[in-house]
Amino acid sequence: MIESLHSPHIGRVKALIGSKGAKERREQGLFVAEGVQCAREALASHEGPELKILYATESGLSKISELDLNSIEIVEVSEAVMKAMSDTVSPQGLISLCYKPELEISELEATGSSRFIYLHEIQDPGNAGTILRTADAMGISAVITSPDSVDMYSPKVVRSTAGSLWNVPVYEGISFDRVASQFPGAQKLLLSSHARTSILDLSISGDCIAIFGNEARGVDAAAVGAAVTEVTIPMAGRAESLNLSAAASIVMFTLSSKVAG
Repeated sequence: MIESLHSPHIGRVKALIGSKGAKERREQGLFVAEGVQCAREALASHEGPELKILYATESGLSKISELDLNSIEIVEVSEAVMKAMSDTVSPQGLISLCYKPELEISELEATGSSRFIYLHEIQDPGNAGTILRTADAMGISAVITSPDSVDMYSPKVVRSTAGSLWNVPVYEGISFDRVASQFPGAQKLLLSSHARTSILDLSISGDCIAIFGNEARGVDAAAVGAAVTEVTIPMAGRAESLNLSAAASIVMFTLSSKVAG
């Protein structure tokens, strides 16, 4: 068991979640996922990010004792070392060090009823993680982010996904022109408060790409460089607008229901 607060393992983990973490994650091809749910998903997934090392306290291991841990590298650490490694106030005793997936957008295929989410210059980690979590729940095929969007493997995003990062493929830094050229027949929807078409009234057939813009600026239809249908969420109450992740959740639920229908 590692008990020294000067252990190089601490420095390795802290480098990946610190202020220069994005650079470290790119160069090392690794990211950090904290908590029980992320550990469970990392251990169970056959398609998501691969687990490299599981750092665990004795109490942390007890929370996943029913899982097969024989095939992975486990580094047991003291509670003090876990706290030094952690990016959270109350660590759960499990930190997964995982490989970042090397996904190529050219390999993403549409099925004829695919639902893709495109995030245009999204900045808030909590919004990004919640959107990915909802995408998992709603059966979304993939989440794609634009250049200058939040790092989907940053600690706050990973925590906000609650393990869904292992269930939905994520393609980062892809221009919408690239996506549109790969899926020319897909219906392209842009959520906009100025639109006249309600998402509820929209008829959807075939593949679909739903576009969500920056929290503060949104995204202009002309900026995505492709023919899009602007849609809005009808609101009967007095709120002027919805939080981005809340609005995206409503859109994804609607798209999911239209698939089912």
